[in-house]
Amino acid sequence: MDSLDQYISLYRDNKALVDQGGCPLLNRLRPEAFEILEHTQLPPKGAENYETIDLSKLLAPDFGVNLARVNIDVNAGAAFHCGVPNMTRAMFFFRNDLYAEAAGCREGLPPGLYVGSLKSFSYEYPELAAKYYGQIADIRNPLVALNTLLCQDGIVIWAKEGVKFDKPIQIVGILENGMPLMSVRRLLIIAEKNAELKVLACDHTQNDSVEFLNLQTTEIYAAPGASVELVEMEESSEQTSRLSCVYSSQGANSDVSAVGVTLFNGVTRNEYHCGFQGENARLRLTGMAIEDLNRQIDTYSLVEHSLPGCHTEELFKYVVDDHATGNFNGLIRVEKGASKTEAYQNSRNIIGSDGARVYSKPTLEIYDDDVKCSHGCAIGQLDEKQIFYMRTRGLSEAEARFLLKQAFMADVIESISMPDFRQRLHSLVERRFAGESRDCTSCKKFVCKND
Repeated sequence: MDSLDQYISLYRDNKALVDQGGCPLLNRLRPEAFEILEHTQLPPKGAENYETIDLSKLLAPDFGVNLARVNIDVNAGAAFHCGVPNMTRAMFFFRNDLYAEAAGCREGLPPGLYVGSLKSFSYEYPELAAKYYGQIADIRNPLVALNTLLCQDGIVIWAKEGVKFDKPIQIVGILENGMPLMSVRRLLIIAEKNAELKVLACDHTQNDSVEFLNLQTTEIYAAPGASVELVEMEESSEQTSRLSCVYSSQGANSDVSAVGVTLFNGVTRNEYHCGFQGENARLRLTGMAIEDLNRQIDTYSLVEHSLPGCHTEELFKYVVDDHATGNFNGLIRVEKGASKTEAYQNSRNIIGSDGARVYSKPTLEIYDDDVKCSHGCAIGQLDEKQIFYMRTRGLSEAEARFLLKQAFMADVIESISMPDFRQRLHSLVERRFAGESRDCTSCKKFVCKND
């Protein structure tokens, strides 16, 4: 039995319940997703772009799916509070895959900035919702198709023309249940002309002994002159899998930055699919992962340049230890006519043990002569000469390795434009390399309106 069959059967047997929990906007794409999945076989491990990830294995467990929209007890108020200064107001939640808000989350939001439930948004602004939802996320991608088939709500962040909000909108995703659970989440980010948005999305698992699967699809629309920064940080558990697909569409002179930070996880696959609809747009894809034990990180990126003058920078860094695995597979394609394109792609990795593995395949396809493009890859160990030098200055070998690992991640952290979060992330990375456990559960209490 193919892993997808259980979800196809689940939908077939519960179609009315799924539609009831959703809304017309979400329901209209389910038949197409269902038909695609019925004729889809998941790519096996080792197939192109899936060299180290086994989707069938990840989807095989008998995960529960909350089709009836039962309010599972997730004590967000008692367990999570962002300790970053100036970031505690605009806070919204995925409690598994149910939408919730923190008390006071709308205080200080400027007029013209909408943050709320995807379902509510579809009823308030049906034409706008239909214009954007599901338009760039490729439903032929089996992960997107499965998300589209089962998704019953999500979060929308919409900035009208010219609206600028310099503080991050924070989305806290919490996984909690007594039995294995799949959380099906959707995130839609819309920045109209000359608008500016910053989004910080943090994923956490409360019950470390239960298997979870976070299945998420994100769509980012940046109109001409708009700016969007999305930072995603994962602090989950060894029993948590994350399958995330981010799609972006950029207008002329727009700026999009997507940063993926994996501090604690089980198995993670992050996909980025990016395209340009206008000239002179800029894209930055940045990521970092700290992997030990048997954890696994897999990143796939596809950036397509079809118009002149656009700029892409990619930088992904992994530190992999014990028997963990890291994989980066990136493709930048420059079509004929996309002159003056600048595209740079780098994969940098440190292996800390004989049992750890890293695979990297940065790729360029260039069909225009008037471009500046390069790619690079490095996989190695910490520099023994640097370690020796630091030891001559009084540091132990462990301290020297610790500091070098911290320094290795510094440029990824510094690429984030949120200064308070940057400072916090430096501390989290320091604690991670020091072997400390996840520390979000030690944060202070706040009130969640939906508890």
